[in-house]
Amino acid sequence: MEWLIDRFKIAPERIAFIHDDRNVSYKDIVSIIESYSNLIKKEGIRSSETVAVLGDYSPEIFCMFLALFRQASIVIPLTNSSVVEESLALAISGCEWYIQFDKYSLTPTIFRMGLKSNNSLLGEFCQLFEPGLILFSSGSSGLPKAILHNFNKVAEKFLKCREPIVAIPFLMIDHFGGINTILAVTSSLGTLVTVVERSFTNICKTIEKYKIELLPTTPSFLTMLLASNCLEQYDLSSLKRITYGTEVMPQTTLDRLHAKFTKIDLHQTYGLSEVGVLRTKSKNNGSVWLKAGGDGFSTKVINNVLWIKSEYSMVGYLNAPSEFDEYGWFNTNDHVEVDGEYIKILGRRSDIINVGGEKVYPTEIESLLLKMDGVEDVVVFAEENNMLGNIVAAKFVLNKPETLSGLKKRTRIFCKGKITRFKIPVKFYISNETTISPRGKKIRHI
Repeated sequence: MEWLIDRFKIAPERIAFIHDDRNVSYKDIVSIIESYSNLIKKEGIRSSETVAVLGDYSPEIFCMFLALFRQASIVIPLTNSSVVEESLALAISGCEWYIQFDKYSLTPTIFRMGLKSNNSLLGEFCQLFEPGLILFSSGSSGLPKAILHNFNKVAEKFLKCREPIVAIPFLMIDHFGGINTILAVTSSLGTLVTVVERSFTNICKTIEKYKIELLPTTPSFLTMLLASNCLEQYDLSSLKRITYGTEVMPQTTLDRLHAKFTKIDLHQTYGLSEVGVLRTKSKNNGSVWLKAGGDGFSTKVINNVLWIKSEYSMVGYLNAPSEFDEYGWFNTNDHVEVDGEYIKILGRRSDIINVGGEKVYPTEIESLLLKMDGVEDVVVFAEENNMLGNIVAAKFVLNKPETLSGLKKRTRIFCKGKITRFKIPVKFYISNETTISPRGKKIRHI
């Protein structure tokens, strides 16, 4: 991992972070890493100890991560909107030390928790004296899975220095995609412009002010952004690329995005916390079909489900059985269509709605319903039914008031002849609240 810090030293004056209107150079980053390395040694934090670090994107958080990884500690990133309760997360991973960053202070608070883990996989990993990274994701049952990575292996993917770029780190720092973004940008000596509030207005204002070139985000965020008036209020001409992932992109949203940003590269990403982020190539800017793979990755499709083999795979789950087969292939549980070298992601198995034995993919229905007049956003999900097992439910965000009965009637008329009958929503909801989580993904329930 020392190679990354050495790379920072070759461009000392280049800006690494713009945080709260404060420019932090790569020279500053190296200096802060050294300072934190001395601090954690003084506090008594040792290699192979588990260290929870609470905070959002900042130069200081990043430097603390690298200082801890440098001495082979095991880092557990936490945010105030983590996918799992902090107490539950730390009960699984253990937490010998806790470091908290206050947004009003650049000095971290460090105290000893002394919460040890008796997890056998973690115990074996500690014997290697390698830097560890523990992330949490929600399992299909709703129980969080603790994912252990060797950070050296995660970082290895970025050994090749690419063209520097100015980017907003949209995905959270306790998400694999967030870690991937911060490593991709800094390893290429680019600039990260942090945003605390991820509202449409603040994101667009930041793009305009700092001439952002890359926006990595989610389809749900882009759907709502297109429905807002922010695109008319701010100058987004600096954008060169918008990447989207973590969930399925509705074709309707992509069509609108492509029409609005004709000169911007629209790039679909694909990855999982368990195997890393693959290199992808879309058929074209307006296509949801993509090639996925690249150096260190292999893919195959079995019974319309995507499997991945990766050189950057996790060490394993701390609290769940391995989902790799004996040959190292990981079942993504993502259903796909195949067209030669290209695949189209249809949806995660847990999101599929089973209506009397028929499969319904929510994004297919959402893409259609987004074409209706007055619909800003819509989320489709399953509701239990005694006769059919499940029925299709839809929650709408509208741009003007409408009765529920009126919405039902015109939706059914609109859908007739466009999709088969069992795919047409049966249960309807109208909401004034957002349909996306703080992480920019669809909330698939009422």
